[in-house]
Amino acid sequence: MLEKGLALAIFLLTYTLLITRKTKPVIAVWGGAFALLALGVISPAEAAQSINLNVLGIFAGTMVLSALFVRSKVPAYLAAAVVSRSRSSAGAMLAVCVLSGAVSAVVDNVATVLMIVPIAIEVSKRLQVRPAPFLIGIAVSANLEGVATMIGDSTSILLAEAAGMDFVDFFWTKGRPGIFFVVQLAAVAAFLVLRKIYRQNRGNAVPMEPVSVTSWVPAVLMGSMVVSMAVSGFVTERPSWTTGAIAMVFAFLAVTWHCVTLRKAVGSAPTLNLRDLDWQTALFLCGLFVLVGSLTSTGIVNDIADLISRSTRGNPILAYAVIVWGSVLVSAFVDNIPYAMAMLPVARLVATSCGVSPYLMMYGLSLGTTLGGNITPFGAAANVVAVSLLRREGYDVTFKEFARIGLPFTVTAVLAGSLLNWVLWR
Repeated sequence: MLEKGLALAIFLLTYTLLITRKTKPVIAVWGGAFALLALGVISPAEAAQSINLNVLGIFAGTMVLSALFVRSKVPAYLAAAVVSRSRSSAGAMLAVCVLSGAVSAVVDNVATVLMIVPIAIEVSKRLQVRPAPFLIGIAVSANLEGVATMIGDSTSILLAEAAGMDFVDFFWTKGRPGIFFVVQLAAVAAFLVLRKIYRQNRGNAVPMEPVSVTSWVPAVLMGSMVVSMAVSGFVTERPSWTTGAIAMVFAFLAVTWHCVTLRKAVGSAPTLNLRDLDWQTALFLCGLFVLVGSLTSTGIVNDIADLISRSTRGNPILAYAVIVWGSVLVSAFVDNIPYAMAMLPVARLVATSCGVSPYLMMYGLSLGTTLGGNITPFGAAANVVAVSLLRREGYDVTFKEFARIGLPFTVTAVLAGSLLNWVLWR
């Protein structure tokens, strides 16, 4: 009982530090992890076993490939092409948001925003429209599609590991449509909201100057990695670390190509400094694995699942609503990675107690967790980046202005996606 109390207290204290941003996230989670080890709540062996190397491999590998993909200017090339083919300013804005979502299905959401926002700002200047609604639309679109595939977002990687899913399972799971199609319906509904917001911009689209791609090799490697992950899903009795290994192999190939290209002094090659990549998030994930592992080993995860089951009286509809909309509310204000990592085991247990498929609750949790961050300007890292870039351009985005787009976008998307998910997996 003492160990359970200590694990819960340390987790809540760490979560409070993450919410209030009193210290760096990496310091907060590892401070909590070392406290657990020092107090004997979790042993060094248990802590080491709780760190999932497959998740870290997927994260690190896709991070390296995404960085080179962005620097190759292929996404910028696609964005310029999309804008040039649009007939109206509203159509151009919506098309770029759709492209943002498509790119974020295979590239980190923050990287997607960073690569598309400069083009969006230029487009808004040419169209003479305020860029804030445009950039907000790009950010929330990236967050939405990030959960559609296994490599689109950190929460997707966590979902895959918790549910024992491979790349193909996101599209087709146990003979039924996977979460990819749930997200697509949510996207259609949400983009109708954006279309209504952007319709006030009735001017004609302005052709963009074509962007020169520095190299197509990163795009080819990215596509090859996705295909390899998909093919590996058909291999029976494959090791649990297969997808992480695939991501790391293609990252190694990308870095090798990059080094050889630079050695040959090809000036047009995309440059990459590995030290500039987001290694802090990898360390952050390691610490979170230890913290959440303590919740599992001490039985707190089971207690939370029992609480939800008892409060909803085993009613699957009520339990599903609590998990989906509770996740939307929580992730609107806090980092969705620690929340998702802690709640995915809970969702599985609640599904078992309610006698429904675990995919129903786990997909619902992932949808609510990913989309809830779209309500506020600080609910997701991509939102923070978009608002910061707007501020750099001299545009201050208020909480109300962001929520005016993010709230209807989120509510509409979650309603559509969660209803389809219920129909498929109830």
